[in-house]
Amino acid sequence: MNELLYLNVMEIRENLRAKEFTAEELTKAYLERIDETETRVHAYLSVLRDEAISAARAADDRIRTGDQDFPLLGIPVAVKDLLCMKDTKTTCASRFLENFEAPYDATAVGRLKDAGAVILGKLNMDEFAMGSSCEQSAFGPTHNPWNLKTIPGGSSGGSAAAVAARSCVVSLGSDTGGSIRQPAACCGVVGMKPTYGRISRYGLIAFASSLDQIGPFANNIQDAAILLGAVSGHDPRDSTSADEPVPDYTDDLEAGVDSMKIGIPKEYFIEGMDPEVETAVREAIAVFEEQGAEIHEISLPHTEYALPVYYILAPAEASSNLARYDGVRFGVRKKGDSTFGSLFGMYAASRENGFGDEVKRRIMLGTYALSSGYYDAFYTKAQKVRTLICQDFKAAFENIDVVLSATAPTPAFEIGERLDDPISMYLSDILTIPCNLAGLPGISQPCGFTSGGLPIGLQLVGKPFAEKTILQAAAAFERATKHHEALPPL
Repeated sequence: MNELLYLNVMEIRENLRAKEFTAEELTKAYLERIDETETRVHAYLSVLRDEAISAARAADDRIRTGDQDFPLLGIPVAVKDLLCMKDTKTTCASRFLENFEAPYDATAVGRLKDAGAVILGKLNMDEFAMGSSCEQSAFGPTHNPWNLKTIPGGSSGGSAAAVAARSCVVSLGSDTGGSIRQPAACCGVVGMKPTYGRISRYGLIAFASSLDQIGPFANNIQDAAILLGAVSGHDPRDSTSADEPVPDYTDDLEAGVDSMKIGIPKEYFIEGMDPEVETAVREAIAVFEEQGAEIHEISLPHTEYALPVYYILAPAEASSNLARYDGVRFGVRKKGDSTFGSLFGMYAASRENGFGDEVKRRIMLGTYALSSGYYDAFYTKAQKVRTLICQDFKAAFENIDVVLSATAPTPAFEIGERLDDPISMYLSDILTIPCNLAGLPGISQPCGFTSGGLPIGLQLVGKPFAEKTILQAAAAFERATKHHEALPPL
């Protein structure tokens, strides 16, 4: 494999400035890597070759003129295909948007461009971000670079797999119930969900608007911190965007965890957790203790309600958000059928043919929860319990700095293994969902491997807008271990 593909962001920046290679040469190396791996991995839905080479040449021009003050100048990145990119297909991995070309850039995409990044393409995902395995894509599943027979996690499976396969340096995904952290765990990379509101959702095709958040994937903590800083910040076009200052997330990564208080929720070592996952996480706790952290057992008593609360609220919001896809202004209209009989019939036929099974399932769940006679019994009650979950975290953070747990209760499972068992699939996110319900920042990083060679992820959750704290803790663990240095057999 080309040695350029092993370099991190800072190394690339230094080598570009030293004229060791050009951004165009680097970009072509990554495009060759995509050609080499995509027939097996299928992380990309579209590869933007001409656009990427043009952006790389523009980066080289800036470097030649000394205009180099851009955090991602010349860095090859890729983005999940639910982020709008002007004049580029944005499909959400759905037949409904198969031919949709976005008329504008999402704020996060615009900030990548402003930072000098070279965008290689759009990445595969579960349709409309609804899934935990990247098998729900209308264009076929993504495969895990560690074992091509297994899932890469979801819904940001393409974003995680592309970073693991070294077919981009860093990538962007989105996380509604664990869709960054769970695939990061499955693919042995770093994935971070920032605080809700930290990154603008303008131009993100919505699944559940009170839960969705954009975040970075990388092969190490520093790269994740650089990408996070590049795309964070207030955006007046997004009413949920937080007007909070954005610190330099690379500061204090060397500070360590001496005297940091880390809470271990007793509710997160759940029945059915894979024994090798539990062992790896307990070994990680010991590493933090050796580094000087204070370990405290804590309780988050309403954890058991997080999964049912999520599967009321998220489908309810999806039902509302996806109502716009009617085959008239949004999406592909079913044509050539004279049996519609009515406008409603045309809507129904278009949605029946445009949406996949999982999307239909969640729309129906959400519509039921919002329907007259059931709204208070389901949706209103779920919102009340969500408040209790938020209060659990608030109380815990009065005494600790970080919450530590496994990212997922099991390693990656085989493709097709859970397709006919939605409940089993939903349980993949049981440890990540509470973080979304409370709007907190969370990160997953590699903490070991199973006997079969599959990665295991460690999750750290912090206080609102305390991304620096969890990055600092994650960096300390990374320095003390070698898990992030392992390469997939691909």
